[in-house]
Amino acid sequence: MTVFAPLLDGQVDEALLVVLQRIGPVIVPALSSQQISGDVPRYILLDHDTSLNLDEVIQKLDQGAEKVIVPLAWAKEVVGVVPASRVLLLLDASSVSAVSETVRNGVSGVLLKSPALDADFITSMSRFFKGQDIHVLPTDPGAPLTPAKIRELRQAGAIPVIPASQLTLAEGAVSQLNVGDAYTAPLVSDRPDGLYPTVVSEGGRSLGLVYSSIASVKESILTGKGVYQSRKHGLWRKGETSGAVQDVRSIKVDCDLDSLEFEVVQHGVGFCHLNRASCFGHNKGLPLLERTLQSRLAEAPEGSYTRRLFNDPALLRAKIMEEADELCRAETKEEVAFEAADLIYFALTKCTAAGVSIADIERSLDQKAKKVTRRPGNAKPQWVNAEASSSKVNGSAPPAAAAPKPDQDAPIRMRTYTLSECSPAERARLLKRPVLNSDAMIAKVRPIVDAVRTGGDAALMKLVAQFDRCTVLKDTPILRAPFPELSDTELDPEVRKAIDVAYANVRTFHAAQAETTALRVETMPGVVCSRFARPIARVGLYVPGGTAILPSTALMLGVPAQVAGCQEVVLATPPRADGSISPEVMYCAKLVGASAILRAGGAQAVAAMAYGTETVPKVDKIFGPGNQWVTAAKMLVQNDTDALVSIDMPAGPSEVLVIADETCNPAFVASDLLSQAEHGVDSQVVLVAVNLPEHTISAIEAEVDAQARALPRVDIMRESIPKSIIVKTTSVQEAFSFSNDYAPEHLILHLADAPSTVALVQNAGSVFVGPYSPESCGDYASGTNHTLPTNGYARQFSGVNTQSFQKHITSQEITASGLKNVGPVVATLADCEGLGAHANAVRIRLRTLQ
Repeated sequence: MTVFAPLLDGQVDEALLVVLQRIGPVIVPALSSQQISGDVPRYILLDHDTSLNLDEVIQKLDQGAEKVIVPLAWAKEVVGVVPASRVLLLLDASSVSAVSETVRNGVSGVLLKSPALDADFITSMSRFFKGQDIHVLPTDPGAPLTPAKIRELRQAGAIPVIPASQLTLAEGAVSQLNVGDAYTAPLVSDRPDGLYPTVVSEGGRSLGLVYSSIASVKESILTGKGVYQSRKHGLWRKGETSGAVQDVRSIKVDCDLDSLEFEVVQHGVGFCHLNRASCFGHNKGLPLLERTLQSRLAEAPEGSYTRRLFNDPALLRAKIMEEADELCRAETKEEVAFEAADLIYFALTKCTAAGVSIADIERSLDQKAKKVTRRPGNAKPQWVNAEASSSKVNGSAPPAAAAPKPDQDAPIRMRTYTLSECSPAERARLLKRPVLNSDAMIAKVRPIVDAVRTGGDAALMKLVAQFDRCTVLKDTPILRAPFPELSDTELDPEVRKAIDVAYANVRTFHAAQAETTALRVETMPGVVCSRFARPIARVGLYVPGGTAILPSTALMLGVPAQVAGCQEVVLATPPRADGSISPEVMYCAKLVGASAILRAGGAQAVAAMAYGTETVPKVDKIFGPGNQWVTAAKMLVQNDTDALVSIDMPAGPSEVLVIADETCNPAFVASDLLSQAEHGVDSQVVLVAVNLPEHTISAIEAEVDAQARALPRVDIMRESIPKSIIVKTTSVQEAFSFSNDYAPEHLILHLADAPSTVALVQNAGSVFVGPYSPESCGDYASGTNHTLPTNGYARQFSGVNTQSFQKHITSQEITASGLKNVGPVVATLADCEGLGAHANAVRIRLRTLQ
């Protein structure tokens, strides 16, 4: 039950917003820029001047809004399309009579705006709307709501709407109402001691029954901690002595306003004084399984089965697929229950390893339930095809949910399309990459980022233990220069020599890009404008270290930072299990003059560099590729004004587009395609064939199949290559038109006169010209940078270069005669814009020159 609904009438102070989100739905104007957490109950207010269309309104609901509040003029468009339970009607008192029976039945309540409201009017409104929720927003600015008025409205059955500008966290404010006073005003108690029975729950499971007082409720609301009223000892701040504190997620009242429910996150040993999770006994079922898995993640001995599952993603993936298959084959009630339990065990193991709780899963389910737009619900083609194929062989329906294992004997081949035969819609589909739900990923990384931002080194090292599987970092996650010398037993001399050559080439190319002289232009006599470069002072370089070590990335990011003259260079990379850094990356860090190495990966490394910790320096810009967790964390922190950090570019899976004509060497083309397909199952590989004869295309396909089978990462390519495409075109111009629309990360030209076609390139991260320019050279040692825009961002982003590590500052120097020339122009334009002080700053000088 809602006590009152806060209306965000402007930009609300962050501390106040956090409190308001604990006590029920907040009302957010549709065009508000206020950032609201995705799982906070919220209503979207569409006032008369809102410019959204119906599709955008439905999108707001799909994104998690509980309801939309629409004016009467919108009702005909919304009613019948959006479920009634998701719509409130915005009315003025004078327009109630215009509400039709259809509209009244198509909404779940009303938000009434009126200067003055009394109990009789609310009662009549409730009858008219047949008991639906009546929200009231008094609009008399001279008479803000008081606790007494809130009590009167709630007793009449209305839910007051209070503008956030009228609310405060302070006590004793004259013109504003304390949030705690507003919330507790209508509460009633039928107990002699005036207390309120309070159910405490976590994730929908009851932890215990306690009592609350007005004072304890107010403190809980304002602090976000579980505070109750002991009938013997007064205020009881849960966990104050035991450490088993509670974070309050929400506080609700029941329908009679005489009892409460606290939804909490319980820390420590549990809620009960007997060191149990609940006063009603021990956990069982899913909560017990979750607690057991969390304990085993932290403490399971090496060699145990659960530890193997946590340490071996391939094994865990195989078990999930195996159990899904067995569940789909189960027939009896007992078999289904048994196999479902097994599948849930392994699925929850994966969730625990990723830091996902049952509460996170429940929130995701709640968000899905809020969607108005529904998908058709059809199975994806690979599952349908697998089912059809298995049915033909076995004569029975196979498991639709089990991931099909690629046939080891089937050819590893791409899909082929003829561009001239594609409709515009089909052509657009060929240009698309796999969809990455950025909002969903950002929601997943936000708790990690927030933990590091608020918890510093302690939180960071806990996350390194959880996600990077390194539990030995006890004192500091940072290694400071000078770094130790590496012996030949630590670093292969041949690898050292190769890194040295690559470093020299990359440095030569990037040093040539550095701006060492200022641009100086006299725009008119006596007016000189300049632009000069300065290094970004502090930069963070993210070097992935998941399935492979990447010293090349350390060079590609470190060299331009070194050339640009950045003062602080923090290189972040996941540590090995013993806390050490791979010698190859360590050697590169020494070469590029890194000032520190952060032994952390993933979103936790990005957060540490963005905000800084007790030992990790805060940086001004973060560079480097990474998985979708790293990408989402980079996108999150660059939009946080508390971080004040920028990033190099958005990133996605690796990709290559090869344009080839009849002069190509099929083996070369196949090798270039595979060099990107091996990065991951989501890598993007495209061959654009220019009038290639069928026998040449067949030769390329045969080479792809043969070479892939001989390579160590063939299992990855069995999945990435079938998702990749061959696009047949009839001319070089048609090929480049498609390529420019695709905007690939890497563009390779296997053409008769490849150098002459470079002029046709409009969008690409990096271009590899001719048969002897494999993309691998750009990845490692030719000199160009391999940190490049993906996902089509080559339309508007450049790859990393020396200027990425510099900022440009402009200056102007105007002489007295120059001011006589340009000053009247400036004054005229300032007058035109109504900025008199701007004009005055010029005219006061001009008068002294007369």
